[in-house]
Amino acid sequence: MAEKVHLNQPLTSRRIIEILEKNPDLKKITCPISLYHRTSKRYLEALEELGVEVEPVKRIGRPRKYTEKDVKMVQNLLREGKTPKQISGITDIPLKTVYYLKGDMKLKRGKKRKYDKNTRLRVREMARKGVPARKISEELGIPLRTVYYILKNG
Repeated sequence: MAEKVHLNQPLTSRRIIEILEKNPDLKKITCPISLYHRTSKRYLEALEELGVEVEPVKRIGRPRKYTEKDVKMVQNLLREGKTPKQISGITDIPLKTVYYLKGDMKLKRGKKRKYDKNTRLRVREMARKGVPARKISEELGIPLRTVYYILKNG
């Protein structure tokens, strides 16, 4: 015997009759937005004629632990180049949650390069000028194998 009822199953004629029989003083039915949009207009109009308002609600259930502000902060830190592990340490948000809160943002895969863009450009420039790989390795203090890798892959 309630004046307000929340439903999370589709409204059918049979269900409407059951609800009205159990709750003769019913004034309002709330339901999720997705369910409201799937409900027949005829049922909604019939309930309105009986003095029962059907209202869609945004969210019922466990409240979110992290706010929109937390989500924005995680995404901003990702844009700044921080890794999820660093963000987890900075914000005290579990690593798994950081991955969840990142949303649709793409993460760069793999390790960060050991040698910066300028060093790689110098290696390619020296090679283009005809400097042997061994000499490049010695001058820049980079392993010979890495010099060959930079020349091959950029």
